[in-house]
Amino acid sequence: MSTPTTDDAAWAATARTALAETDARLARRFDAGRPADRLVAMRARAVDRWVRAAWQRCIPEDAPLALFAVGGYGRGELFPHSDIDLLVLAEPDAQRHFEPALARLFALLWDAGLQASHAVRSPAQCTEAAADQTVLTALIEARALQADARQVAALTEAIAPTKVWPAHAYFQAKCEEQRQRHARFGDTSDNLEPNLKDGPGGLRDLHLLGWLALRSFGVHALDRLIELGRLGWDEAAALERERRALCQLRYGLHLVAGRREERLRFDYQKALAARMGYRDDGQALAVEQMMQGFYRSAAVVRRIGDRLLQRFEEHFAGTLTMTPIDSHFERRGGYLAARQPGWLEQDAAHVFALFAAWASDPDMRGLHSQTARELAQALPQIPAYTQAPQALRDAFMALLRGPQPVRTLERMARAGVLGRWIPAFQQVSGRMQFDLFHVFTVDQHTLAVLRNLEGFASGQADPRFSTAHQVWPSLRKPELLLLAGLFHDIGKGRGGDHSELGAQDARAFCQAHGLSEADTDLVEWLVRNHLLMSLTAQKQDITDPEVIQRFARAVADRQRLDHLYLLTCADIAGTSPKLWNSWKDRLLADLHAATRLALRRGLGQPVAVAERVAENRAAARALLLAEGYEERVIEALFARMPEENFLRSRADQIAWQATALHAAPAGSNVVAARAMSGRDGRDGLDVLVHMPDRDGLFAAIVITLDRLGMSVLQARALDGPNGTIFDTFHVLPAEQRQAPEPALLAATLARALEGDLAQLRPARRSQPTHLRHFRVPTQLEFTDLPGGTRIDLICTDRSGLLADVAHVLRAQGLRVHDARIATFGERAEDLLLVSDSNNQPLSPARRDALRAALLAVLDGDRR
Repeated sequence: MSTPTTDDAAWAATARTALAETDARLARRFDAGRPADRLVAMRARAVDRWVRAAWQRCIPEDAPLALFAVGGYGRGELFPHSDIDLLVLAEPDAQRHFEPALARLFALLWDAGLQASHAVRSPAQCTEAAADQTVLTALIEARALQADARQVAALTEAIAPTKVWPAHAYFQAKCEEQRQRHARFGDTSDNLEPNLKDGPGGLRDLHLLGWLALRSFGVHALDRLIELGRLGWDEAAALERERRALCQLRYGLHLVAGRREERLRFDYQKALAARMGYRDDGQALAVEQMMQGFYRSAAVVRRIGDRLLQRFEEHFAGTLTMTPIDSHFERRGGYLAARQPGWLEQDAAHVFALFAAWASDPDMRGLHSQTARELAQALPQIPAYTQAPQALRDAFMALLRGPQPVRTLERMARAGVLGRWIPAFQQVSGRMQFDLFHVFTVDQHTLAVLRNLEGFASGQADPRFSTAHQVWPSLRKPELLLLAGLFHDIGKGRGGDHSELGAQDARAFCQAHGLSEADTDLVEWLVRNHLLMSLTAQKQDITDPEVIQRFARAVADRQRLDHLYLLTCADIAGTSPKLWNSWKDRLLADLHAATRLALRRGLGQPVAVAERVAENRAAARALLLAEGYEERVIEALFARMPEENFLRSRADQIAWQATALHAAPAGSNVVAARAMSGRDGRDGLDVLVHMPDRDGLFAAIVITLDRLGMSVLQARALDGPNGTIFDTFHVLPAEQRQAPEPALLAATLARALEGDLAQLRPARRSQPTHLRHFRVPTQLEFTDLPGGTRIDLICTDRSGLLADVAHVLRAQGLRVHDARIATFGERAEDLLLVSDSNNQPLSPARRDALRAALLAVLDGDRR
């Protein structure tokens, strides 16, 4: 050893400084636009020099030890905050003898700022460790840093397929590993915060192809597969292009995060987009442009990767059985293949014929890899529908009317065919929306909506949807609803009202494809009004006959209503897995049923309030009679309810409320809860509070529910007889978990309401950090109505929002009569009906005071 150990600290400090200077220089080059795939190689070479220098300081020149870089470092790729993986190859005797020197080496590297993971093994120990395929994967990329030819050969021999993991077994293990890895990300790359390394279509998928090529064919680069006939030059070029794009994103992410980070979190997206030179324009935010580039890269990696994996599979399977289907298609090992090479490129009609043949056989595993490649090469031959002959348009409509229409649209979208046929769809492919409401890209959301519609068509009940499968058979032409689903968001990102732009696109498409004027009108209307039912159900009181009548006039007929109902259910459920719940299902089902009745009755004969009350009372009475209650008991229970409750509640709710009242003596407090539809409460609870009124009671209820981890979706505060309140709430667990047992929640709430209400304060809790990237400007609007003032509140959603608002209302001495809580990602849109103590609208002075108090809480820095 040339330098005393006492000098190691100085050496490490020098190395640390030099490496920091290297990283700073490479960061400047990145900001200047240098390709990241070159920068990672330059960083690896810089680290090589210091690792070798450290080795030479610590290990005698004649020591029977060898040093290898493995894993990503072995590939010669080091991102700004990647750690380094090292293997020391030595026989057991040498390991023991040089243990102190090796300990000094690894400590020196850490002191120099190199996070080195290491293993010290003999060749035999490498063979043993490689029984774990993840260890083998790291070793097959080993690169000699300090080793002679004999030592390199020894390591190669130790992990040879004849000793561990034959090529076919390794292929199967890595494919299963990829399947499980993809499953952790929901098997989609279109997540809001994608993982650039491990997510579907990420760099790990590209690495997998390289590992399989090396293990199966002994080639160290994918382009070497071209000469072996396993990969097309165009496919190799596309994979290399996307690898560079993904490298650029990952390199920049490390710089922006200032640490090793593989998940493109909201915290970093805007900063990374700016650092990479993206700028907002009239069509999309900079961050949306950057993310669209990622999603499209990931889609290409997955598409070509699937083809290549299929070819590996065929390599191991040997000669495939070929079974003719007709003169144009055959089965090859369970895959659909065109019989004649180049046939797909001859005519765009052949492409549609391919999808028709695929749809006709539900057992087909997919497209044969060669046919899939030829389909990609045929894409330029596919015209936009506006330029296509009528025969081709008819062929497309035949696919929509044929078997598996949704599956066919999905396949066409993923193959790039749908974007060629409908250019507007290509514009939204991979397009994300920088908010917390839309968790998928526009194209993936559209496909999710279509899959939901397909579920309705199956005729099998889905527990998420109470009546959708029953409504579907009423559709005269189901393909019209599929077209509406396909076009409902296609206008996004064009700087205007996406519903209006999509409606225009839908009309042009329908007319070009020969649909009748009536069918065209229906599709156009559905796209233009696809948000109408959702907004009506969530933001208006659908127990109000006037609301139902206005909605019925807008819909006008039963056919539109059924189509809109199904589209709305599919749209909400396809926006986010967390967005759909049984409360929304019930709201939409109730609105659909009430509107259907209004249309049957006739738009000129609106339902009177008294008639609605009588209907509900009679229906609730029938339910209670069926449970064995006597008429006189039922009437006594109904007398304890406010008359307005028979207008605002469903019959089954009224019956449940009556049973809760019956369980408690007259004049006593009633606090009760039940799970939605008899479920475990995951989809929410109904809560009833009936007791003498006193100041701050509503706020106390909301604050206690918040402390119990429940979010209030709807609250209705009614005045009961003899100075009592009759408040009902629908609540949902704030997190995706099971709600408390209804009896436990009711008991806890009852105890809280028996104490000093003034002592109840909203819980103080930290809010998710990502919310700071999605601030919604607070908007307050006051409207005087008979009996009170309506507050329209729009602001950033957060835990305990309603509890804070209720606390302010209590402090202002106001009464709450109704509250409707709608949340759209990070955006809360709440409606509250409040009054003074005399049930009168607020005076201008009280409005001003309330506005100031609410803004102080909503925009303040108290959390």
